[in-house]
Amino acid sequence: MAGATASRLGTAAHAPAFRHGIDEAPWVRHALIAVAVLFLSLFLFLPLAAVFYEALRKGLDTYWAALSEPDALAAIRLTLTVAAIAVPLNLVFGVVAAWCIAKFEFPGKSLLTTLIDLPFSVSPVISGLIYVLLFGAQGWFGPWLEAHDIKIMFAVPGIVLATIFVTFPFVARELIPLMQSQGSEEEEAAIVLGASGWQTFFRVTLPNIRWGLLYGVILCNARAMGEFGAVSVVSGHIRGLTNTMPLHVEILYNEYNFAAAFAVASLLALLALVTLAIKTLVEHRAQAAQAGERGDGGAAH
Repeated sequence: MAGATASRLGTAAHAPAFRHGIDEAPWVRHALIAVAVLFLSLFLFLPLAAVFYEALRKGLDTYWAALSEPDALAAIRLTLTVAAIAVPLNLVFGVVAAWCIAKFEFPGKSLLTTLIDLPFSVSPVISGLIYVLLFGAQGWFGPWLEAHDIKIMFAVPGIVLATIFVTFPFVARELIPLMQSQGSEEEEAAIVLGASGWQTFFRVTLPNIRWGLLYGVILCNARAMGEFGAVSVVSGHIRGLTNTMPLHVEILYNEYNFAAAFAVASLLALLALVTLAIKTLVEHRAQAAQAGERGDGGAAH
């Protein structure tokens, strides 16, 4: 007994020295911080500052003229319209897919999980080309669509389809691990108490996943507004009709209209910064909510 006590005392006595021994030297920490700051400055802050500098270099009048030009306004409206269509559809798909994968066992579950990750492994340009091969004039369904006067390629429907494809994993991928970690006990208890399926979803499941759901929607919306590769293939680059903001920036830049190109690019950058701010706020609120729930649980005990 005395030997065991002495052994524990000896271990405790050496614990601070051991913890101190695994701490990095101050110069190592400072060097790592300096490398991180340098990397962020060169690859994030400097390009971002350059975009706004070039956009405003010729004055506010030129800046506003570039944003209020009819083709620019059409590109802004189209970008917002496509996001307004794609994000809700991906929201519904993400919730349904996450619910099925996290709460149930069924044949093909692993295949569904793999298919959800498919847009992460396929180039956006390839995904756009797939839609061209399906719905283009020489594609599988092209002759039938042309015969019925239905236009998908080089029109808004094609842009929406391409955007949906490249963005549909975001909501599902945020919700699947969250739902799996929460388990099904609360839903089962609600059903045992007489709740219907919809009541269980809206009163039990949805409140538990609300922060992860909002986080996935924010990421999905950011990708939808900034998508270039897939949309470039299916849009046809028709000014004022099928050009989104990223495509409009490319056209202006290729025409050496740098002030207008950077003006529209700065608007995209501003939307990205707003998205980042909302994302940070959501994370903060989620952490505060989790801390509050843990505090309520501790107080209850």
